[in-house]
Amino acid sequence: MKLKRVVVTGLGALTPIGNNIREYWDALLSGVSGAAPITYFDASKFKTRFACELKNFEVTDFMHRKEARRMDKFTQYALVATDEAILDAGLDLEKEDLSRIGVIWGAGIGGLETFQNEVLNFAKGDGTPRFNPFFIPKMIADIAPGQISIKYGFRGPNFATVSACASSANAMIDAFNYIRLGQADIFVTGGSEAAVTLAGMGGFNSMHALSTRNDDPKTASRPFDKDRDGFVLGEGAGALILEEYEHAKARGAKIYAELLGGGLSADAYHITAPHPEGLGALAVMQNCLKDAGLQPKDVDAINMHGTSTGLGDIAESKAIVKVFGNHAYNININSTKSMTGHLLGAAGVVEAIASILAIKNKIIPPTINHFTDDDQIDSKLNFTFNKPQKREVKVVMSNTFGFGGHNACVLFKKMEN
Repeated sequence: MKLKRVVVTGLGALTPIGNNIREYWDALLSGVSGAAPITYFDASKFKTRFACELKNFEVTDFMHRKEARRMDKFTQYALVATDEAILDAGLDLEKEDLSRIGVIWGAGIGGLETFQNEVLNFAKGDGTPRFNPFFIPKMIADIAPGQISIKYGFRGPNFATVSACASSANAMIDAFNYIRLGQADIFVTGGSEAAVTLAGMGGFNSMHALSTRNDDPKTASRPFDKDRDGFVLGEGAGALILEEYEHAKARGAKIYAELLGGGLSADAYHITAPHPEGLGALAVMQNCLKDAGLQPKDVDAINMHGTSTGLGDIAESKAIVKVFGNHAYNININSTKSMTGHLLGAAGVVEAIASILAIKNKIIPPTINHFTDDDQIDSKLNFTFNKPQKREVKVVMSNTFGFGGHNACVLFKKMEN
């Protein structure tokens, strides 16, 4: 069976540095940090008192207040990003077979704020179990793709992927495979997360995973820097419209790039720490290259997982050198988490969007906040520190790894007929 080609025809983003694709991309190239003191709640008693929250975002600009109240923030974010992606793709849904359009969406946690608030409200009561009837439908991770399908009438495959911070990358790979196997023509895919909450900050602080650079939040996310001290929690969503190539061509769609391959692997090592030699990262990049039918020398750029954690940045850098050999030093590497923070289940798709736009615009966004080299990280690698770099980008890789040892990797290629 000959596999079908899969292309990207629409993009949508809601991020801490921009509430749509144009704002997001402009901020990436300008090296804007989304980190700032937390405004959602009183964080004065937390070890970390800052995060990458959305800015100037009002959900009622996109939906009725009554509708919004029946959704957790992560689902609201999913719908906003999806709206932009569908509009960007120029889809005329009246002309499409909606049974051939599916939704696969990633969320590492789902409705954390909903769960937190319902439990806190119950604890304040008299012990009688009074819960909001929307508690469960708001909380469950699969409600985001469900709500997307309900809004648009999409009747194709519909489910959520949950693999911690690799969730939206897993969603993209699943959607990719359904299309190339001929089981759908179009997918809305991506991910969303809204974990900047009391429970989210408290939980990650207790793991010593977050930066505590409260005196200087904007420089707190500093991947590959010797003085990095943890990741910065972010929130938001990203959406892609993936489409079978012949279907896209027949309707005259603009095409951003071709999704050429997806790779998966497991560290099988530790619940939160990567293998120190990056074995899982090494395997997932090799698997992705094999799936795409490419050689290491074909890759021009890599958006690394690059969370700004001590162990993770070292392990991933080692893996890149092992996979790409001497060609590793010809690749532009970056971590856009230095600007957006870590969007957890939405990280993979938001970073994939940055990778796709690097192909389209022939420029690599920077890794900001680099001050001091780490002698455990190969300094000959080009991490695109502090300033964007112009270059022809024909093939770009995007890595996403999650707690539990879940690794996912996608490869996009400049579109060729």
